[in-house]
Amino acid sequence: QVQLVESGGGLVQAGGSLRLSCVASGRTFSNYVMAWFRQAPGKERDFVAAITWTKSTGYADSVKGRFTISRDNAKNTVDLQMNSLTPEDTAVYYCAVSSRAATMTRMTRGVYDYWGQGTQVTVSE
Repeated sequence: QVQLVESGGGLVQAGGSLRLSCVASGRTFSNYVMAWFRQAPGKERDFVAAITWTKSTGYADSVKGRFTISRDNAKNTVDLQMNSLTPEDTAVYYCAVSSRAATMTRMTRGVYDYWGQGTQVTVSE
């Protein structure tokens, strides 16, 4: 049974930093894309960042230059370093993995096979 478990969320002031982590288990994730999405209250779940098995990365425009995604293939983990946080970054952040995502589709929720339960990030003024 595949499980994704996120950690690292919390409350931070604007301008601060947080690091999210996600541990995946239950199968081998070779060639899987690992990604982070986020969902603010009353809004759609939006793409944040993705990373391939070979560590090619992609980011939403809203986080480019502030967030960095990384992964450890040996440990089946994916991290999201978030810097220069603003209140607009407040959301529940979800880890996801996909066996089908490609460069043109990795921003699409529907290509992701497994999801974590989410971790809350709150950025205060």
